Amino acid sequence: MIIVMKPSALPQDVDKIVDAVEKEGLKTHLSHGEEVTIIGVVGDKTKLDIQRIEASPEVEKVVPITESYKLANKKFHPQPTSFKVKDTVIGPDTMTIMAGPCAVETEEQLLCIARAVKKAGATILRGGAYKPRTSPYSFQGLEEEGLKYMKTASDETGLATICEVTSAHAVESAVKYVSMLQVGARNMQNFELLKEVGRAGLPVLLKRGLSATIDEWLNAAEYIISSGSQNVALCERGIRTFETSTRNTLDLSAVCVLKERTHLPVIVDPSHATGVRSFVEPLAKAGIACGADGLMIEVHNDPAHALSDGPQSLNFEQFDSVMEHIKPYISLSGRSLM
Repeated sequence: MIIVMKPSALPQDVDKIVDAVEKEGLKTHLSHGEEVTIIGVVGDKTKLDIQRIEASPEVEKVVPITESYKLANKKFHPQPTSFKVKDTVIGPDTMTIMAGPCAVETEEQLLCIARAVKKAGATILRGGAYKPRTSPYSFQGLEEEGLKYMKTASDETGLATICEVTSAHAVESAVKYVSMLQVGARNMQNFELLKEVGRAGLPVLLKRGLSATIDEWLNAAEYIISSGSQNVALCERGIRTFETSTRNTLDLSAVCVLKERTHLPVIVDPSHATGVRSFVEPLAKAGIACGADGLMIEVHNDPAHALSDGPQSLNFEQFDSVMEHIKPYISLSGRSLM
């Protein structure tokens, strides 16, 4: 539930209510708006005398939260969340571009791509060092060696970096080298991994599972937030449907739904959603129009010979073109390229 304080409530009034709630063993989370303060309450509400709280002169109202996710809920936190990843801000006023190869292959390759995507306007370098592939015989990633290449690229270019993690061991290694952790679609409901990334101390990008509902996705985010990380962004990367024309089906309506249900930033990945490079630009534009806070786009110096996801990867010239063509959409959305 949430306790909405009156606009006239003083800090000591808020503290009084918080103390009363926490005295009964429940947890509180404060959200300070421009006019009112909202106290989110997590725990067994049967221990509280809700009528007594409602009768407090400094309380406007008490609102029950029926959804199972609380900390990710917009009712708990009405203001959109924004946070920094190195020098980049992800949030409602910016359009954050994450770009890079699906898989880190060599140090030379990654540095070449990092320079190119930065020049085009990206501020976060994506690259996979751990690759959970459908086939056990496919390239699985360079693991910690790839993470070291990510650190080198970041040091040279100043770009923030993001890498998928697949295990507690991968988390332990990644925090030493990258700016942001990613939980991939296949691990969206790997609850032990979600707890690990929540405790890691870095911002987290949570991709939607292949067949996950939005409620399941938000509950997965709840695991991360409740484990310690407040800086979580959600990534719509397409879901599995009966359609076979594209790799997945990009659920653009999910962006709109999320904007009503959660305060967390939303990133759209048109590369994985379609698996076809010619569809990346139109769906990137559509994602911006729907209210996305950023895009994740796969870029490779030689897509024809990429070790992973070559058909959906853009070369440098194509990425430059996409970046130029989305600028009017970013401007119309009232955001700045970040």
